[in-house]
Amino acid sequence: MDVTLVVDALAPPLTGIGRYTLELCRRIPLQPSVGRVRYYLHRQFLEDPDQLLAGKALPRRRRVSRWINRRLADARLRASVVHGPNFLLPDEIETGIVTIHDLSVFRFPETHPAERLRAFERDFPHSLARASHIITDSDTVRRELIAEFGLSDSNVTAVPLGVAEDFQPRDPAQVHANLAALGLQPGHYGLCVSTLEPRKKIAELIRAWSALPVSVRTSTPLVLAGAKGWLNEQLHAEIRDGVAAGWLLHLGYVPDTILPALYAGACLFVYPSSYEGFGLPPLEAMASGVPVLVANRSCLPEICSDAAGYIDPDDVSGFSNAISEALTDSAWRTAARERGLQRAAGFTWDKCAAMTASIYSSVFR
Repeated sequence: MDVTLVVDALAPPLTGIGRYTLELCRRIPLQPSVGRVRYYLHRQFLEDPDQLLAGKALPRRRRVSRWINRRLADARLRASVVHGPNFLLPDEIETGIVTIHDLSVFRFPETHPAERLRAFERDFPHSLARASHIITDSDTVRRELIAEFGLSDSNVTAVPLGVAEDFQPRDPAQVHANLAALGLQPGHYGLCVSTLEPRKKIAELIRAWSALPVSVRTSTPLVLAGAKGWLNEQLHAEIRDGVAAGWLLHLGYVPDTILPALYAGACLFVYPSSYEGFGLPPLEAMASGVPVLVANRSCLPEICSDAAGYIDPDDVSGFSNAISEALTDSAWRTAARERGLQRAAGFTWDKCAAMTASIYSSVFR
């Protein structure tokens, strides 16, 4: 069985969907049922998808061979299982498997840029109609997708994501150098890793942290890490106020070389997002041995189970109290750490790739 992976999500800085695509690129070729794997972008096949992460341009095709290249590409696609890991199948692909990570564009359109809404309105129905099978990251989104678009249960499968091996507990000495470069001390900061977009509820997190006693804010600052996002002008103003007051550190996008140490050095991880397709950062924090608070929304209870504490992000007072208790209740912290390690151990990229390859085989027998 030959496989073609569409790699449009592979671009620096690497997002969650980019990470998912990269892990499939690394692991699908290792599956026993899979023969050759090709990587496809903009009507071209790539030998090495890692070149996209390095920001390298696609190789130029000779103009005299463009028609021949197109015909060869079409023939290869027809003889292959095509998988679009980023919501959509390219227009030129007749049928294939597509991964739909969430329905936030449809459920919370006000939290997305107008150009993204237009793109989904234009392309999503056509892609859905051509999909021979659909993969979701969680059963929550699977059920939402079936109900929203009237799909058959048998045509949609939930395949959980995985946690990279780099996310693991580390002694303070192991993370000291990386954290010192950021002005942080191991065990003395709270952390949120998230894109700055409205549904992530980062503004509510900042307000809840600002309501903590001054002594707590001073001894345990809040660290925000993640891509800059969109629709967040007011949020950036609140971030600047917290930074100026000395209890907030905004790092922006953090590279993979530093991110595991940043997780492992935190004393608490908070993820107040109101809607997720999976919610990988809480599991990465659990795998790092860090107690976790998450919103009691969407798929987060499904993914985190009893390994996390839960908050209502819109109840800022209750949110702040939950943070305070999580920082001071040593018994809860110990129990949450152990439950988190056990929970995260059940999610691996090898399992994700094996389940994905099994779907390829069942759909294209």
